[in-house]
Amino acid sequence: MMRERHFDEELSDLKKRLLHMGSVAEEMIHLAVKGLVEQDESMAETVFSMENEVNALHIEVDDTAMRLLALHQPMATDLRLLATIVKMNSELERIADLTVNMCESTHFVLGKAAVKPLVDLPKMAEIAEGMVSNSLKSFTSKDVVLAQKVLDEDDKVDNLKDKIFRGLLTYMISDPTAIDRGISLILISRNLERIGDHATNIAEDVIYMVQGRDVRHKTLEMEKRKYKM
Repeated sequence: MMRERHFDEELSDLKKRLLHMGSVAEEMIHLAVKGLVEQDESMAETVFSMENEVNALHIEVDDTAMRLLALHQPMATDLRLLATIVKMNSELERIADLTVNMCESTHFVLGKAAVKPLVDLPKMAEIAEGMVSNSLKSFTSKDVVLAQKVLDEDDKVDNLKDKIFRGLLTYMISDPTAIDRGISLILISRNLERIGDHATNIAEDVIYMVQGRDVRHKTLEMEKRKYKM
């Protein structure tokens, strides 16, 4: 009984550390985009320092999860929970890496004339950040409906990325001097799209954790149902 109580306490603490890691990653997204919109490169320095915290948590969470798996050999629900934590840990670390990439691309835009008004990029960032937030909330509350909402939002992010690409391409063709700035903004939108993908992966993992249902890949039957609707 004492062993089980100790396991439950460690598992609870592990979840808290994972969720803290998630909150740091969310803030990194927010600061990376804010630095671009407000033309403030100092925010990039904050993002870079926050990445160090995420990297440390990434190692810590992985090590703890592996130790719990080895020592306690959990079954059923606890096993799915630990497997989900390990997967989410990797997804969150990649999200943090992508925000760093965004800041690095922003460096080539700051202090230069705007290629075009920043309208769609902030909107895209807001959706992507919301997807990360909701994927974490769905994990905490075991809310499959909220996890599904994250999956549904992914198309919005993809559509905005395509819209941004087309718009910037038009500007770069008409003004070759805007190519470097345009490519930087395209890379930022690509990173935001990838953040949305990682949030989607987390939501898929939550659905599997709660229901044991794998929704990572659309089956032929799902495709058939889509065309019947």
